[in-house]
Amino acid sequence: MSFDITPRVPTGRQIVQAYGEGGFKITGQHIEGSVLVFLDETRGWSGELTLDGLADVMDHPEKPQILVVGCGPAFKLPPEELRAGLRARGVVLEWMDTPAACRTYNVLALEERSAAAALVAVE
Repeated sequence: MSFDITPRVPTGRQIVQAYGEGGFKITGQHIEGSVLVFLDETRGWSGELTLDGLADVMDHPEKPQILVVGCGPAFKLPPEELRAGLRARGVVLEWMDTPAACRTYNVLALEERSAAAALVAVE
């Protein structure tokens, strides 16, 4: 006997399927460069890891409670002013390297959590 353990993805849900070579494959679409991934849409993004650079997240109609940030190929500490600024706006920052952020966002999206991802492209 075998069991299908493939998660069921709700229609329209944005899921990161691949990353690398300077871009991403998200729900079947190849996107070059850094991206903002919301549960219902994906947008190109400058990759600027500041409050101004993440303004689209704060202005989104369904502002997420959790923002998963993939800061690039290797972990580096987040700017404290970014963490404090997001916290003041009611958003929890989950900061990690881009590969880990892709996986973490997918789990949160499949759990129907209020989350978004800001993913810096990696080679």
